[in-house]
Order: sequence, then C-alpha cells, then structure tokens
Amino acid sequence: MSEAEWPPGDNGEPDTGRADDWPSQPSGLMDLLGVAAVLLDADGRIVLWSPQAEELYGYSADEALGQYAARLLGHAERWDWVVNKFAEVMETGQSWGGAFPVRHKDGSTRLVELRNMRLLNDQGDFYALGLGTDSSTLREVERDVALSTRLISQSPIGLAILDTDLRYVAVNPALERMHGIPAKEHLGRYYREIMSSPKFEVTEAAMQQVLKTGLPLVDQATIVGFSPADPEHQHAWSISLYRLEDTHGRVLGVADLVVDVTERYQAAMEATETRRRLALIADGSARIGTTLEVEQTARELAEVTVPEFADVVAVDILDHVIDDHRPAAGDGSALFRALAVKTAYPTEAAQAADPPGRIAAYDADRLAARCVRTGRPILISHADANDLAHIARDDRAATLLTRAGVHSYMAVPLTARGHILGFLGLTRARDPRPFDEDDLAIAAELASRAAVCIDNARAHQSVRNAAETLQRSLLPDHPPHLPGLQVASRYLPAQAAYEVGGDWYDVLPLDGGKTALVVGDVMGSGIDAAATMGRLRTATAAFADLDLDPAQVLQHLDTITSRLEQYIATCVYAAYDPYRAECRIATAGHLPPVVVRSGKQPELLDLPTGTPLGVGGVPFETTPLSFGPGDQLVLYTDGLVETRHHPIDERLDILLGLLDAPNRPLEETCDQLLHDLRHPDNHDDIALLIARAQPFTPDQDHLQP
Repeated sequence: MSEAEWPPGDNGEPDTGRADDWPSQPSGLMDLLGVAAVLLDADGRIVLWSPQAEELYGYSADEALGQYAARLLGHAERWDWVVNKFAEVMETGQSWGGAFPVRHKDGSTRLVELRNMRLLNDQGDFYALGLGTDSSTLREVERDVALSTRLISQSPIGLAILDTDLRYVAVNPALERMHGIPAKEHLGRYYREIMSSPKFEVTEAAMQQVLKTGLPLVDQATIVGFSPADPEHQHAWSISLYRLEDTHGRVLGVADLVVDVTERYQAAMEATETRRRLALIADGSARIGTTLEVEQTARELAEVTVPEFADVVAVDILDHVIDDHRPAAGDGSALFRALAVKTAYPTEAAQAADPPGRIAAYDADRLAARCVRTGRPILISHADANDLAHIARDDRAATLLTRAGVHSYMAVPLTARGHILGFLGLTRARDPRPFDEDDLAIAAELASRAAVCIDNARAHQSVRNAAETLQRSLLPDHPPHLPGLQVASRYLPAQAAYEVGGDWYDVLPLDGGKTALVVGDVMGSGIDAAATMGRLRTATAAFADLDLDPAQVLQHLDTITSRLEQYIATCVYAAYDPYRAECRIATAGHLPPVVVRSGKQPELLDLPTGTPLGVGGVPFETTPLSFGPGDQLVLYTDGLVETRHHPIDERLDILLGLLDAPNRPLEETCDQLLHDLRHPDNHDDIALLIARAQPFTPDQDHLQP
C-alpha cells in the first residue's frame, strides 16, 4: 500500500505514522481483554484453538480440537439453541454477538461475551470464527472507558493527549474553551504551533523531560499570560504532565492537564502585595526619623520608597516652613525647597525634579501646588501628556518625564499637627504597575510619619539655634593681654541631631597679674542648660574677682548650683600666678587636666576629684602645680574624649599621645585634638582650653601696681 493509499488523518494528510512504528507493538487493550479465538468447521467441530481460548475456557488444544463446541462448552439444556444459532450464522452469513453462559472445564459457568461470524476459504468451504472474552472484564473496561470519557468531556480541567512528537491527539472541551481554538484545529498539530508564546517554551521542554524520564510534573508549572479565548484579561494556568504507557511499558505520549488558577494566582499576588506593603510600612517606621535633621529625614523617606514602591521620589518642603522670614504665597502658587531626590535607576525623570537645596516656584495649576494648597493627596494612575504637563514644574521638565516613560504619579502632602509642610512626589516609569488607591494609602502613611519627624526636626533646630546663639553669646572673647600666659580655646556644639549642652570655658584676668582658667559642663541640654551655664559663668567671674582660693570658688559655686533645681555641673578652676610660676587647681567632679612639659611625657594630673557642683556638703581641695615657661595646661569637657563605643581610659591615652609635641602652636594643637578625637556622631558639646606659660618679668604686667 502506497502512502497515498493510507487513510487520511484528522489533519487531512495521510496518516502513515513513523517508520519505526511498523510492525506495531501488541495492543495493551487486547491483552487486557484476553480475546479467545476458536474456529469451527461446517459441522461445528473445533479445528483451531488459541492459547487465549485455553485460558478462558480451561481446556487445552489437545482436549478441544475435534470436539463439538456446543457439547464441550454449552450446557445440555442450551444445546438446541446453540445448534440453531450456529446453523443460522452458517446459512445467512450474518454475525451474532452477545453474552452467553459457557461451561468451564472446572465445571463452573462463566458469562462470556461472544462474537460469531462465518468465514470462507479459497476452496469454497465455510467455517465459523468465534471470538470471546470474559464478560465481567469487558464490562469493567466499558465502565472505565465510559467514566473516563464522561470525566474528560465534562471536566472543567483542560486535558490534551499528545503523541511522542508532541502532536495533539485529543483535546477535551475545557481545553478547547481555554485556548479559544476548536478541538479539530488542534489535532495533528505540534504543541508549539498552538501554544506559540515564548512563555510556553518551558512547558514544551518539561514535556520532553517527562517523556524521557517518566516522572510526572504535578502542579509545578504556572504560566501567566493571555489566550485567544480572552485576550483582554491576564490568566494563570497550572500545568501537570504525565507520561502515557501501555501495559507493555511502551511510551504512547504525554497527558497535559491544564487548570485555570487565575483566582488563586490573583489572591496569592494580592497577599504578596499586602505583605510587601506591610513590610514597607514597618521598614519606614524603623528607618524614617532616626535623627533630628530635616534633610536626613527627607532622605530616609526617599530611600524607603525607592525602588520597592516607586521609580522616582522627590521630597519638597514649603520654603516658608524653613525660612520664617519669607511669607507663604497667597495666589495659589507654591515656593518649594527641594530636600531629597531618589531614583531606582538612571533616568531623565530625575532631571525633571529639583535638586536638593534648590528653591523653585510652582504655578497654581501644578499638581504639587494644588496638593499643598488643598492638603489632599493626588492620584494619577494612568498619566497622559496633559497630566505630565501639570506634574512638571515647566515645559522642559514635562518633556523629560515624557521621554522617561512616566505613566503613573502620586502627590501626597506632608502634614503634621494640622500644618502642611510640603509634599511627597512619587512616579513610576519602568515599573509597569499603575499606582492605585492602596498605594496611595501606603504613601500617605509614610508621608505622615515623615512629616511628624520633619516637624520635630524643624522645631528642634529652631530651639537648638536659639540655645547655641545664647551659649555663644555667653562665651568669652580673649582678653587683650594675659601676663605670662598664652591661651587658645575652642567650643563646638553637638551634632545637629542633638541639643546644645551646657559646656563653657572662661579666661578671667585677676588682680596681681593672675589669670583664672575655667572649664565647666552643666549636665543637661537645651536652652535651660545654656541659661544655667550663663549663671554659673557670671558667678564664677564674681567670685574670681574676690581673689578667693580655687577650692573656695568651687564651694560658693556649689552652694549656688544646689539652689538651681534639677541641675548639677562639673568644673575645673585653675588660678595661674606668673610671679610664682604656679597654678593652683581645684576640681568638682571634672575630668583631670593634662599637663605638658618639655622633655617629658604628657600626664593626667592626679587631683582630688571632688563632687559635682550642686551635690553639696562635700569640701573641695586646692592642689598647687609648678607651671613654668613652656609648660602647658589642657582643660576640656567630656565631649572631647567620651564616646559610646570606647572605654574612657583608652580615649584619655589617645589624648595624651596627641599632646606629645609641646612646641606646636596652641591653635594647631586645638585643631589637631578636635580633628582626631571628635567622633562623627558626637552627641555632646566640646569645650577646650589650652594655656602655655610664657617667660615673664614684672615690667611686662601693665596691670601690676
């Protein structure tokens, strides 16, 4: 038979199969049914007896051949019926079939499904062929086939059978609906022809693997995309694959089970998005507001939202919020000061935003101006050219946003304690998801937290500036002349995140050419601490003018401090007498001064520590110290040497090491100490005073009577 004579397949082409399919392997179904073949001559004697007949009826070929079939297999009461039916088949040539009770060799009766037909040989002789199979086995197969057919045709699960070349052999109605392609258009076509999207290449590779290994792939591949049946909506399909084999283990193909899991997929995506948003809020709570700096808080807000939430973020504050002397605009426009800009990747959209520090005016029709004017957030899920023109500050910025592909935008006011401080602007360009109402709620939550932190930082900065101004106004200028003494000093407030403390120093000219050197630290911070420092400084100057011993000065200061509620202070007081080349020193709970002498190692003075001022009831002691030309005395507050991360002894050793150049200019020494010892995150003020004794003769002292 030529190829042209093969019956056509479902695709209209000759279904020749593959060359290695012929001769074909035994059918598993035929083996399962165990079809028995028996050939009878015209008299009804058995002339051929198959092995399956021996298995079905129990008689061997030797026992059956030559016997009348009716007598061997039928019960006596049915012989006449069998003989008549046999004669009818032989005379008419019409086949007969049905279930018939057959006597087994073991004496039992078995119901057998029979098919009888007349055969003609080349001699013109008639024979009867009887085919039989166990009726119960046949009924079981029929039930299984009926059940499978009904399940496949009515199941909501899509099912396809593909051969070993991955050509469609069968497709059920559910898969037909999923694909939007009639079943007939599937048959005979390769999988890749029907599922042409690149997303399904992984499924085809999985089919090849299942065919090769026999290991099923169950609900492990989820494909998301669009189908001809519903091109407007995205669907998700879960795919399971099984290798099909016959009873001999011959691979027939692969079964492809497809379940539409769109609802489950969307629920999982929504749950994932909810977890992501909650994580974003938690992250914002931990990362926003770590300092009391306005700019740093704005940067933290931007860093939290990019890239997890937006592609580009800008944080702008109304300029009059920062500059109290500049009034707010009254015509609906807004003057913003840019605080932070953050992008997920290099993009022209960043150039459309104002760089940090720049002050820019936005017209009343711009969305940023409207946001702070109304105090309401603005959501543009799908931004068009007109929207971008109102998002941007000017035409140039609008062009940049267009080129960057910005397609979604939100503006959220920064509101704290009923006052609008500025706004948070968020855009998406590369991220294809449009902002929605849930995103707006998240942005509002983050903006609200940041606004409170910015307002706190702004208030703190205002108070800090006032305290620092007060404190600096209370610190001394260098006197024009100090007999036999050279002095250098520094005062540095704490970093902007911390309040100004109560550190101070003073250099007081005294009668008789003497000089008082004072360094103190009021415990606490803010304006109250600065004011208390001012009181103690004034009192110190008054007692110093009385030419009291250092211990007596501290005793009087202790009495005054004890009357100031909730405040104590440490202090070191040294009185230098150039005539005696001597310093008399007393301390009140303060860190020990350092003495530096030429040719010797710097050392911490071993002085009676005393108690802080304000404790009361404990006397102070004065210690004399030889202090000749070239000697240096270094007084300082704890902000110079104390940190949260290093032991104080270690830091004091570093201080001594930095003072090993006694001939270095004092101004350079001050700068060196601050550079090497001040911690980047210094949380305390620093007061530093260094005095060096100079060669002195009485005629140098114009104050000496």
